Amino acid sequence: MPARMLVRIPDGVDFESAAAAMLQGMTAHYLSHSTFPLRSGHTALVHAAAGGTGRLLVQIATMLGARVLGTAGTPAKAQLALSAGASDVILYDQVDWVAEVKRLTGGAGVDVVYDSVGQATFVKGLDCLKPRGMMVHFGVSSGQIEPFDTRGLTMKGSLFLARPTLNTHISDPKELAWRSGDVFRWIADGKLQLRIDRVYPLAETAEAHRALEARQTSGKVLLAIGSR
Repeated sequence: MPARMLVRIPDGVDFESAAAAMLQGMTAHYLSHSTFPLRSGHTALVHAAAGGTGRLLVQIATMLGARVLGTAGTPAKAQLALSAGASDVILYDQVDWVAEVKRLTGGAGVDVVYDSVGQATFVKGLDCLKPRGMMVHFGVSSGQIEPFDTRGLTMKGSLFLARPTLNTHISDPKELAWRSGDVFRWIADGKLQLRIDRVYPLAETAEAHRALEARQTSGKVLLAIGSR
């Protein structure tokens, strides 16, 4: 690993928390601060709001003054998203979640959709946006989205589409220091609560991937070398 891409773990943040926060914490940071900079008055829809990135994104978005609607697969996961600061959580397997988003926003829709799910949510998510809203498609936990005609973005209200990645948001060491520094400071100050769902020994890496693919997790999954 190039030295310029390393960050120092500050006092007040343990190694396990730092490992849990780096990837998903900085992802939530660039999504909320750079891809679509949130502020008071914005309404965001966060898919998989109880997941590792989703729950952190809900907390950061709320910290910035935005209203957050979340989606989740089970009542237990909905509670996790609500505890992170979401104003409402929709069980997308039980209701028409597009209609519910419209109802919760008085028919207006949301300013931004943060979609880490992909195939199962992408097309319907476009119908949740206000005119000139932004779809931020940053993950494919349910599979890659199907090819689509971009003219649909015009027809649905001059929508914006972003497909960002973390690498391009931390390639500059100064930007890496900014994002990691904010995340670590929020953890140390108690403003950002991590949820480590489970820790697998390195020999069970395949099982960890199976749990993620089956969407059985509600937080960060860590791999540990040696016994804990």
